[in-house]
Amino acid sequence: MYSSILVKDVKKSLGGRDILKGISFEVEKGDIFGFLGRNGAGKTTTIRILLGLYHADSGSASIMGSRVGSDEAKKNIGFMIDGTGLYDSMSAKENLEYYLKIYGKTVNKEHISRVLELVGLSDRARDKAGTFSKGMRQKLALARALVHDPEVLILDEPTSGLDPSAQIEFRNIMVNIAQNEHKTVFLSSHNLDEVQRICNRIALLNSGEIKLYGKLDELKRQMGKDTVVVQTSSVITDVIFKKIKHIKELGLKERNGNNLLFVPTPNIKVQRIIDVLSKEKVEIEKFTKNEASLEEMYSAIVKEA
Repeated sequence: MYSSILVKDVKKSLGGRDILKGISFEVEKGDIFGFLGRNGAGKTTTIRILLGLYHADSGSASIMGSRVGSDEAKKNIGFMIDGTGLYDSMSAKENLEYYLKIYGKTVNKEHISRVLELVGLSDRARDKAGTFSKGMRQKLALARALVHDPEVLILDEPTSGLDPSAQIEFRNIMVNIAQNEHKTVFLSSHNLDEVQRICNRIALLNSGEIKLYGKLDELKRQMGKDTVVVQTSSVITDVIFKKIKHIKELGLKERNGNNLLFVPTPNIKVQRIIDVLSKEKVEIEKFTKNEASLEEMYSAIVKEA
């Protein structure tokens, strides 16, 4: 089974400057994959290589097993980059009909209606695109990217410039498309909150190199402070506090009212802490294990550069 996107050791120089320095990553089928990086990191160059607009100097990249830039790869990509690509004098329906013809597909009115329904524009099918708000234009641009039924969507800052309500609505549409339409979404974004909410895997590009890559939940745990806060039903006694503190691997650091702060050694699981407390007849109301936020991970890596 092919990866939706596979990039291996891709390098690219422009104007004598190394933009991509041998990047590698894989996007699996069904992913909502967050592609992060500050301006100038190489995100746009990567996207243009995936779309076949640029040729890599070395390395390889494929879409659904087909070399980027090939006809087969292009059939499997829908994209939103640099503007909506809409014709203002045409209706929403006419725009989609036009793009179906460009892709060499038969115009199917039922299919067009369904795509418009997916993006929440069923009731505006006959309205001209020029009358649409920014949020509606972005929805129609997404419908345009979907209309030829590609396997992979490449979306570059699709919620940029939208108000909060429109951003939430657009995010929900992306999640629905990935989960229920079984599409793979490659999302390039500066919106860390957005990526944290909907992406299951990410890559962080900085100065032309992949600095962080993998499943978001696992990365948050790995880069977290590994602290565990246990809230007890009552303040524990000094005797019990000293006894538990003596068990070095649990890493009991402080007591603040009913809260106990642990920084356990890497091999210690939370269950071990709970077992020790239970043995001492300490009643636990709740516990939390801290994880790094995407913002913290991003800031730490960008500051290193």
